[in-house]
Amino acid sequence: MRIGELARRTGVSTRLLRYYEEQGLLRSERDSNDYRHYAPEAVERVRRIRELLATGLNTDAIRTVLPCTHSAGPGVRDCAHFTDIVDGQLSKLDDDIAELQRRRAALTDYAALSDLPAPAPNPTPGPGPSSAAPTSIAS
Repeated sequence: MRIGELARRTGVSTRLLRYYEEQGLLRSERDSNDYRHYAPEAVERVRRIRELLATGLNTDAIRTVLPCTHSAGPGVRDCAHFTDIVDGQLSKLDDDIAELQRRRAALTDYAALSDLPAPAPNPTPGPGPSSAAPTSIAS
């Protein structure tokens, strides 16, 4: 299929598909007119790339883990480097969540010292400490 058809079937722009190709995430063949042609499996591969991008992985990490994914459907094969990358990403997310909780607590403390109405409670606490240590603004 040509790039336009792949774009229609995946909902991904042709520009982004070319970018995926530049990053080594997607492959195409060229015909005599120099048009890109993609195998039918490219639809599932683009969907998988989008799923992995949604987890926060960058294209370098995705290029590494993509060979570990099943060609159709969710899941991955047993690949040690996949586990390493996922563990690293989970650790980074935990750090990001802790930092956001710290910022929220600091902002809540700051708002308590002002004439502003009290902020709404955190509706969905994430993993990690159940309550961030208050940061004193007045100190």
